[in-house]
Amino acid sequence: MMNHFMILAILLSLRTCYATYSQQESIVFPVTYFNISKDLALQQLLVEWDVGKSAHDAELAMSFEIQVRRTDETSTVWTEFHNVTLNKSGKLLHWIWDSDLPLECMSHSVRIRSKAEVSKIWSQWSPWETVPGLDTSSNSGPQIFPNEKILEEGSDITFCCIGRKGQIIKKFFVDPAVHAFSHKNSQVRLLTVKNVTRQLPHITVYCKESCNEEQCYDEAVFLVGKPPDTPNDFSCQTQNMRIVTCTWSRGGDTYLYERYSTKYTVSEEFSQKMVPCTVSCSEQCSCSWDIGKQRMWNVTVTVENPLGKKTATDVFDITHRIYPTAPFQLWEECRDTEITLYWKHGSKGIELFCQTEVLLPDGKVQLHNISDTHLHYASITLRGLQPYTEYTARVHCGAAKHFWKWSEWSESLTIRTKEATPSGKLDIWREVTPVLGGQNVTLFWKQAPNFRANGRSISYEVMWEKVEDGSKPESISFSSVYNSTRISIDNHSYRISIMAKNNVNYSLPSILIIPTATGNSRSTTELKEEQVNGTDDGIFISWEPRLIYDSYIIDWCNFPMVQPCDLQWKRFGPNTSNALINSAAFVPGVRYNFGIYGSVAGRASLLEKKTGYLRELPPLLDPVVEKVELTFNAVTLYWDSYPTNESQPGFVRGYHVYVSPIQEDCHLKGSKKHILSDDSVLCKYTVENPEEKRYTVKDLMSNTKYKLVVKAYTGGGETPIVNFIYIDTPLNSNMLYVLVLLVIVPSLVAVICCWKMKWVKESCCPVIPNPNNSKVLSFKEFNIGSEKVMKISDCVPDMLAVDNKAEAQKLHPWSQLSSTLTEDNADGHKSSWIYPNENGEGDFTRTPTPQTHTWFENFAYSSHPAVESDPYQILSTLETSNPERPVMLYQPHYYFDIFNEDAASGPRETAGRKTSLRYISQTDVHCLGRRL
Repeated sequence: MMNHFMILAILLSLRTCYATYSQQESIVFPVTYFNISKDLALQQLLVEWDVGKSAHDAELAMSFEIQVRRTDETSTVWTEFHNVTLNKSGKLLHWIWDSDLPLECMSHSVRIRSKAEVSKIWSQWSPWETVPGLDTSSNSGPQIFPNEKILEEGSDITFCCIGRKGQIIKKFFVDPAVHAFSHKNSQVRLLTVKNVTRQLPHITVYCKESCNEEQCYDEAVFLVGKPPDTPNDFSCQTQNMRIVTCTWSRGGDTYLYERYSTKYTVSEEFSQKMVPCTVSCSEQCSCSWDIGKQRMWNVTVTVENPLGKKTATDVFDITHRIYPTAPFQLWEECRDTEITLYWKHGSKGIELFCQTEVLLPDGKVQLHNISDTHLHYASITLRGLQPYTEYTARVHCGAAKHFWKWSEWSESLTIRTKEATPSGKLDIWREVTPVLGGQNVTLFWKQAPNFRANGRSISYEVMWEKVEDGSKPESISFSSVYNSTRISIDNHSYRISIMAKNNVNYSLPSILIIPTATGNSRSTTELKEEQVNGTDDGIFISWEPRLIYDSYIIDWCNFPMVQPCDLQWKRFGPNTSNALINSAAFVPGVRYNFGIYGSVAGRASLLEKKTGYLRELPPLLDPVVEKVELTFNAVTLYWDSYPTNESQPGFVRGYHVYVSPIQEDCHLKGSKKHILSDDSVLCKYTVENPEEKRYTVKDLMSNTKYKLVVKAYTGGGETPIVNFIYIDTPLNSNMLYVLVLLVIVPSLVAVICCWKMKWVKESCCPVIPNPNNSKVLSFKEFNIGSEKVMKISDCVPDMLAVDNKAEAQKLHPWSQLSSTLTEDNADGHKSSWIYPNENGEGDFTRTPTPQTHTWFENFAYSSHPAVESDPYQILSTLETSNPERPVMLYQPHYYFDIFNEDAASGPRETAGRKTSLRYISQTDVHCLGRRL
């Protein structure tokens, strides 16, 4: 039952709420009071209204819509929704609108309507309430607004010019000229300038109507400046609990002066009074006044000019803002290691906490704190100081209770402690030079890092005595400007000590033992110098440690090429085996020599020698080639006098020999290519032993021009190749012999052959006579028609060859054709006979187309008939044309001497002359023959 009643109650409550909400949603509260005013100084419209008393019976959230319009604009220029919660107070509602246009320029109208926030229904608009502008008034001339003549830099400003009724504004502009937006109507002109800049101290606005009278013109001058900055770092404090002083930063320049300059006011909130103080500003602004009995303060400073106003506030308890005055009248009492410092201060009755700052000689700062319990002065004792050393001290203080900040520093006081006995020992070293009958010992000393002179003036005392017999020591003193001396001793062992002395006492002695001349450690010549490498930070030295030594010394000369060489040395502990030696005097390209000594009980022995460069450089000079030996395929270069000692700016590691033919790049076997800057190629050979000062370049070509250069190289490289030496390799004599055999001998043979050409030609290739070129044929009686015919009876031959038919047939196939000729057997020898014409004149019967066939033959040569036809065919043709007359063929095979018939060659002789020339003639002319 209870649950049912609770559910029913909840439903009734929800219904009631919904009914109330529905009622509120439909309720409309119209504006019952509405008023508008203007603030011309701030260019603001002030609106106030009310919605009636009935609406204030309970709290109610309301929304208001407000609209603004201007005279010459049909639409609204501004719409804003304003939410507010109404209560029973019944106060009027307020709204402020900042106009971007001076309110004098034209009339502005405002209206408003309302609704409950939960409602969707707005009330009716209130009537427009208008604030008239000067555009509705009767002016005596054109007017420019705004009236305020100060413009803020960087702002946007709209000027207006209001003309008289019935007049038209003809000109409206700004000087200096700037980009502006202009708006026109019949009586009011607007001009908007964006981002006003301070090009000049001021700008001028001009306005002119269309008339020319004096009252038709107006101008206004406007200054451009900045609003004041907010007073930063604003704080108040007291030094003596009687006067409070407030300070703040001055801020930037506003560019406004005289009556528009920045004004400062200071007020106190708790007392509701203006603070009677005069503000002064230089680097910062300050204001001071009497505290009186007030302890808690709420101070506000206001900074303002025509463009704006800024404030800053400080709330404080004056007892927590104590800023003591700086201590003054410092004095001291000092000893050799202590200083007592005294000072005074003006903050009487205030318990202070002071701090002393001490500047040490090395530039470091020490701070010492002390609580001040005295009324008029305070003091502090500074301990652990160095004797006869300058210190600079100063003091500042702060409140011990409720510390606020330190006071200003006092003036600095420079104090020197008193003298004391020198502390530590001198660092000493020696250089021993053997001489006739003894030794010259050059002694060097310097102040070690742990040594302190502790006095105004210092001197040095050198004392030496024999170790063996304990003879009376000798001594000599030097002023502080000396750091070396030379003494001469005999060959005995000596004990040398050097001490520093000031006005108080001597320092502890530094001792060296010079051994006897014969008992010296091994000669330095027995030690080989080892090359060491330099780095950007120095030259690295390492050595082999020995357990017997209590320290190690390394010495060297800063300037090894001059005298004195400025000997330097460094000491190292017994557990050290390497060091990086650096000096401001070290320069690249200079060889430095280092000696490493082991020392025990003052006796030093040379252990190792090192030599090296901070950085190696290329050699200064190239090797000078002093001798050149040439063969047709090799050249040997000598540069014997080239130095490799400490005069070089680096360790000479070897040599490079470059060679190349003058007209072309080099490609010698066994060399490496080296390309120059002009892209030419050289052959490069390397000599890795710096003591080897000759080199032979092989595989050269004879009778060729070469260019060569020898360069030394160090760890720093070598200098660029500039100058060459030039050589000509001689001609190869072996090649000359070959040339003689291949050229001259064949040439001689050719000359001899040319000289005996006729004989050679007749012997090897005899000239074959051409019967057509015979002079006999040039006689007229041998001409038959257009042909030349030589009768055998008209010629006296040198020889006549007759051969038997069987042998002739063996020689040529056509020789068988001779069987058609007349044959005769004489003396049992079968021969072929030639039958000449008996008439002697030439009663040959010619064929219709006579042809002459001529050819020559021997066993090496056989020509063919002039007519390219088969000889069998030729004969058959001839026989067919005239069978009664056989063709006369002349076929000589054996040769007979015409003038000596007994000299006919037999077969054997004929066989020996088978290479003799044969003359064979054949004609197709038919003639009578007779035996010769």
